[in-house]
Amino acid sequence: MVQNARFVIGDRVRVRESHTSGHCRTPAFIQGKTGEVRAVLGQFPNPEQRAYGGDGLPRRVLYQVRFKQVEIWSAYRGPCQDSLCLDLFEHWLADAV
Repeated sequence: MVQNARFVIGDRVRVRESHTSGHCRTPAFIQGKTGEVRAVLGQFPNPEQRAYGGDGLPRRVLYQVRFKQVEIWSAYRGPCQDSLCLDLFEHWLADAV
């Protein structure tokens, strides 16, 4: 178990939306979407700060989040059980409502 992790496996989370310029590790196509935490991967330096020469501290909790592909792309024609897993930092996630 990762200390100070806000979410646990099975939690539904929504990816926050941000339209800022510069390095962003969270793809635009997943922002605003809802998924399920599949794993709590640990605490790591924030790569968005490291991209600009910072130390990335304090470390942030990283999660693996699964999204159903039909919920990401409205025109998705594959099987409804197809999913996509992404590693996302906690500061990008909020409780799904």
